[in-house]
Amino acid sequence: MILSIKLMLLLMAANGGPIVARILLDDRFRKPVDFGYRFPDGRPLFGSSKTWRGIVAALLITPLAAWLLDLPPGVGLLIGAGAMTGDLLSSFIKRRLGMNASSEAPGLDQIPESALPLLLAVPALSLSWQQIPLLVCLFWAGGLLLSRLLYHLHIRRRPY
Repeated sequence: MILSIKLMLLLMAANGGPIVARILLDDRFRKPVDFGYRFPDGRPLFGSSKTWRGIVAALLITPLAAWLLDLPPGVGLLIGAGAMTGDLLSSFIKRRLGMNASSEAPGLDQIPESALPLLLAVPALSLSWQQIPLLVCLFWAGGLLLSRLLYHLHIRRRPY
């Protein structure tokens, strides 16, 4: 149970890192991951909201958060890298579906960015395969609630 809570906190740190970086740095260091490249379908590869600043923030915050949670910093780095990879994957899919950057896609917004990092952490933490779907569902539900709270506190730009 304690490990599950720690993993949820790490997922929140990984996904919150880009938001914290945006708040602290405003438009500084805001370089799109895709450098404005367009896929052969004419749409952006990921979109302008996926930045190197956000990825770096997640990769710096999660090892620190892991250390504070008494987990190996390498596990934090895995969680951060997996979350950002999952987030880029969902953005890529959303662009192919014609969805705008930062548009809401329930499930697609939460599953890749939580399932992929948890799968990467299986060997390091001896997670059971039953824990992963449960944690993904908790992340999804918790993320929706937290996102709405952060929106009302004027920390997030959208309530999702």
